[in-house]
Amino acid sequence: MASTHQDNVVFEVNAIGWAPSGTGTALSLHHEDPARLPTAAEDGLCQVITPGALKPRVTYRVAGWISVASGEIAEEDGNQQRGHPILVSIRVDDGSCVVDGAAVCAQPGRWAEIKGAFRLRENPRNTAVHVHGPPAGVDVKVMDLRIIATDRKARFRHLKDKTDKVRKRDVVLKLGGAPGASVRVVQLDNGFPLGSCINGEVIQNPAFVDFFTNHLDWAVFENELKWYWTEAQRGQLNYADADRLLDFCDRTGKPARGHYIFWAVHGDVQQWIKDIGGDRDQLMAAVQQLIRGLLGRYAGRFPHYDVNNEMLHGRFFRDRLGDDVAALMFREAAQLDPGAALFVNDYNVECGNDPNATPDKYIDLIRGLQRGGAQVGGIGLQGHVTNPVGEVICDALDKLSATDLPVWITELDVGEPDEALRADDLEVVLREAYAHPAVQGVVLWGFMQGHMWRQDAALVNADGTVNDAGQRFIELRREWTSDARGRLDGDGHFKFRGFHGTYVAQVTTAAGKMLKAFTVDKGDAPLVLDMMDI
Repeated sequence: MASTHQDNVVFEVNAIGWAPSGTGTALSLHHEDPARLPTAAEDGLCQVITPGALKPRVTYRVAGWISVASGEIAEEDGNQQRGHPILVSIRVDDGSCVVDGAAVCAQPGRWAEIKGAFRLRENPRNTAVHVHGPPAGVDVKVMDLRIIATDRKARFRHLKDKTDKVRKRDVVLKLGGAPGASVRVVQLDNGFPLGSCINGEVIQNPAFVDFFTNHLDWAVFENELKWYWTEAQRGQLNYADADRLLDFCDRTGKPARGHYIFWAVHGDVQQWIKDIGGDRDQLMAAVQQLIRGLLGRYAGRFPHYDVNNEMLHGRFFRDRLGDDVAALMFREAAQLDPGAALFVNDYNVECGNDPNATPDKYIDLIRGLQRGGAQVGGIGLQGHVTNPVGEVICDALDKLSATDLPVWITELDVGEPDEALRADDLEVVLREAYAHPAVQGVVLWGFMQGHMWRQDAALVNADGTVNDAGQRFIELRREWTSDARGRLDGDGHFKFRGFHGTYVAQVTTAAGKMLKAFTVDKGDAPLVLDMMDI
């Protein structure tokens, strides 16, 4: 587990206020009467926090261990692990407000590490930690539960060396010419793409287009490629809107992710699909027709596809066509567009607040798809986050990296009404992503006020002015761009350490100027380039 300064811990589990059971430092409560409405303390474990210990506007991290020791095993869907969802919440002012803190799916007989985060809006009169979630008859045990005030700047200092190792490389340019000649190296593009979703409306907005073209590298269509958009009524196809967005991407030189082919959540499936859902043959025919139609039309145009969106939260097609249909979707897509990376894509995996979307469950889903022959090419973390904590995000990324699959944050928006806090929160997510070797890109789920799913996540105001969060985004892009100056050494070489990406070198001698373009790729050994051969 990540180390934490002890003076940041504002709450630690102790025997006072809990219903103790067992031995050692584990504390538990056993409740058995579901017919009677329980009090807070009876519906799980509850302990009062020292008044005044929690402050508003401070982000707190929850860390500890949870176990369930008895009761029947809860059933879970598909290949996912069985267990009981356990939540840690903060009860504010005698329970008038409950703030989610952390969640985990605990298997009987095993200790599960729980991590999460929360932030209070106002100064509370009193607060309590509440551990709850399992049904009656299940014994919950808690060990080493802590609430820790995060130190964002200390975390960023910790990430500095990690970022340097993951995203930069030593470069030796063999330029020839006279020793002492002036050299200027300018980075043109970063090898770590940052993008945004677009739609048919925003590409008509000059302020949106200006920010997008100047500060972002990739696109994803907000709705225009979704099945409920391309075939809202059975047999009435609409690809014109997606075609217009692709034309825009071509004109601006931005690759676009394919979001999505299918959506697994029942509530997001169009009505005509639901109407035929009881007829297995008709539904399978519609599935096959969409795959052939969509990928046959756009083969080679989308570097990525989200194949069956949000399978941790929905089972529409698997419930009606069997669990094997999920892998079939991947197999068929791979045949029709072998050059595209095929992604799973889901939300809350990086937050630690959703027992249905833990990193372990995501890995189980991926392994099950792979056993079915699916060529899973990437992991999508949607990233619709609130009060993010770096250690929690990093823990999820570390676990997912065991799959050896690239990770993208595919739909990032950071919800926070206070623009200064929003800027801080955005920086937390971006720095964690940029410092982690498994992450290969980040795509924002919009950035302009009035044109976003979450209105408290904007980087650009409705009038086109860039707010605090947008300025922080620009500053990070600038920080992650190399610009080196100096002179050739006695061997005619110029050495620097730069971020991965494309560059141009300008060498100035008495005879004039010479420009050379080159690319710095990932690698541990120094990159030695003989520029006279380029």
